[in-house]
Amino acid sequence: MFSLNVPVPGDIARLAEELRPSLYGFDKVRDRRTLVVKRFGNDGDYDRLEMRVRTALVGTPAFEAKVSSVDYFETPTRGAGPVVYLGVESPGLQRLHDELTEEFGTIEGLEGEDYVPHVTLARGGDVETARQLAERNIDSISWSVTELHLWDAKYEETAARIALPV
Repeated sequence: MFSLNVPVPGDIARLAEELRPSLYGFDKVRDRRTLVVKRFGNDGDYDRLEMRVRTALVGTPAFEAKVSSVDYFETPTRGAGPVVYLGVESPGLQRLHDELTEEFGTIEGLEGEDYVPHVTLARGGDVETARQLAERNIDSISWSVTELHLWDAKYEETAARIALPV
């Protein structure tokens, strides 16, 4: 499985680490921070997928993104819940997601109208703890998205970096 991801800046990673002690009651705490723009099926032809993604991104400008809240999915589409996450606000990211789902289709329950831009912190555990975390106030963190990564889940590595014009 491949996905197109926004690299998460160091400020977001530091915030996640500050929240880490509050996440110990969850079954899984994420060490790797990701912000998925679009997931792609596993049709086996990476070179073709990369070329299609690069072609679809031609002319896509850099855009702004902001994290300003902790939130949670009580019952996620996949996997154990609740899922605690940092909510991401970005009209540019939403627009890009919409364009890519039009080009590549959607994964039901995760994309299209169901898409919620976020950086997962933890999953599994107590809903009340998730609710309490969502009530925390955090300082907003904004950044410019100037690059996207095509992520290879099988090898857990970035397969391609795609610059966006500034």
